[in-house]
Amino acid sequence: MPLLEARDLTKAYGAERVLDGVSLSIRTGERVGLVGNNGSGKTTLGQILSGKETMDSGTVALRRGATMMVLDQEPRLATAETALHVALSGLALWTEARDRYERATLRLEAGMGAPDHDLETQSTAAADLERLGGWDLRHRGEAILGKLGVTNPAATIDTMSGGERRRVALAQILVAEPSIAVLDEPTNHLDVEAIEWLEEYLAESFGGAVLLVTHDRYVLDRVCERTMELEHGKAYVYDGGYRRYIEGKSERLAHETRAEANRQNFLRREVEWLRRGPAARTTKQQARIDRANAALAVQAPKAHRSVQLAADVSRSGKTILELDALVLEAGPADQARRLVDGLTLSLGRGERMGVIGKNGTGKTTLLRAILGLHPPTTGRVVLGLNTITAYLDQMRSDLDDSASVLENVAAGRARVSVGGCDMDVRTYLEGFLFDGAKIRQPVGALSGGERARVILAKLLCSPANLLIFDEPTNDLDTTTLASLEEMLCTFEGSAILVSHDRWFLDRVATSILSFEGGGRVVHQPGNYETYRTLRKEAAERDRSSVDEPKLPARPPTTVNENTKIKNLTYAERLELQTLEKRIEAADATVKELEASLSDPATYAAGPNRFSELAKELATARSEAAALLSRWEALETRREANVK
Repeated sequence: MPLLEARDLTKAYGAERVLDGVSLSIRTGERVGLVGNNGSGKTTLGQILSGKETMDSGTVALRRGATMMVLDQEPRLATAETALHVALSGLALWTEARDRYERATLRLEAGMGAPDHDLETQSTAAADLERLGGWDLRHRGEAILGKLGVTNPAATIDTMSGGERRRVALAQILVAEPSIAVLDEPTNHLDVEAIEWLEEYLAESFGGAVLLVTHDRYVLDRVCERTMELEHGKAYVYDGGYRRYIEGKSERLAHETRAEANRQNFLRREVEWLRRGPAARTTKQQARIDRANAALAVQAPKAHRSVQLAADVSRSGKTILELDALVLEAGPADQARRLVDGLTLSLGRGERMGVIGKNGTGKTTLLRAILGLHPPTTGRVVLGLNTITAYLDQMRSDLDDSASVLENVAAGRARVSVGGCDMDVRTYLEGFLFDGAKIRQPVGALSGGERARVILAKLLCSPANLLIFDEPTNDLDTTTLASLEEMLCTFEGSAILVSHDRWFLDRVATSILSFEGGGRVVHQPGNYETYRTLRKEAAERDRSSVDEPKLPARPPTTVNENTKIKNLTYAERLELQTLEKRIEAADATVKELEASLSDPATYAAGPNRFSELAKELATARSEAAALLSRWEALETRREANVK
């Protein structure tokens, strides 16, 4: 028997049927991904399964004794409680025993109540705690909060941002380990390091089953055993994670296209047959007529609409952006925290720089400094004379919630020019899936994904050659993400992209700027996978050098002033003569490989080419360093003998 089984679920909001006969089953310990365009009903399905939303028809059966917890997009938590108390509150029996123990302890310390009774209560509660997992569960809660980026477990919920509250709510579910966890966009507000930890934890350590609603394609691919897509009210289930889902959907759509073509051909033949003269009509077989009527009654597949993104690029000069010894700090002058310590780099035309790092390390501050909104402590930010920026901030604050979609995007214009094509604003908005009554809706009434599409529509219809996007993938469904990636990869200008979406960075970024903390910022050519590979190799080299056994130190040698360093052999003199040219050639190879990794054209060759170039670069750098070291050793001996 499945852990959870839902049959023939229907749900409509007015004339719009969000769920139309959806069925789903989840087995013990299974990981199921749930995908679909914004507004397809993913959140609604999760709310129905948990009993928080009513269905119009259908059944939901949860195995007796099974528990379910849901991570809502806006969780409601007890604001007066600490993060740790909330994280542990999912352990109902353990939490009740802990509270009994703490109340009895407080009464004993204050000398209140009946000591004998309180001692007995304290002892009983302590025994219950040990039976339910012991005090180690407290440490586990602290560890999970820390991994999710909640560094102060004693902080109360009312002092936290919305993103921090979601992390606490997620920790609560992970600590409690219900039979089924319904996680609605769990990677939102997490940095890359926390996402990678969560991905591994869900795949290998979490004890319950998971229904995972997320746009993070790496998490879907590495965690889920099955993927279910909601589309036009129907559910389609595919074995495997995101890659298998894409392959399976492609096959399904191809089959639907062939079936529809066959149906149309059949109808065309039958219509011709039915139109024959009166004599022929008297001999028509009723079965054939019935088949034609049945084919006519079949509903054609609904068109698969996707967002069409294009940007209006302006002419750029030789200089796009240069940072010269940039130092950025935050906070009061006497308590300033250094976020960027001496960053120097230049952004070329066509380069798309992905920016990663833990929350609070300074990524958004750097963007604000580039835009002139945060003054540097020292150093310079130089924008080219022809550089025009388009800025997408995390909060989508450049929208008027009281104005309609049309008013926000059009700004009084009847027509816009995008990518050299002049069009009516309404036609332009249809490409962002806003049509009919939707374009007259106030932006404040839209979902997060719809708001993201509005701000993209507003930004991309004005000329720019430097796109500065802070978490552009938040709230976008996978279809819109693919359109955004395609637009960025063909954009003729430059882009700076702060993102925690590794799939997005692998598809789009030509270099990675990594905030390492403490003001250290590293710029690495290549996409995220290249950065991750090189960082892993560097860490392994560091571990090898630490673990390498050290030889005992040689005793000091007394050198007579008349003693000369051994003279070079004939072969070594010949080697020295060729080394300078070999070093120049090796340096040229390094520069060539670095240029290839920085060249946007390289990234059209696919992810395998990234890894190949990264490995070649690491080898070339090692060879160049070895040649230089050899030259220094031989040259030192030659000079000593000349003297």
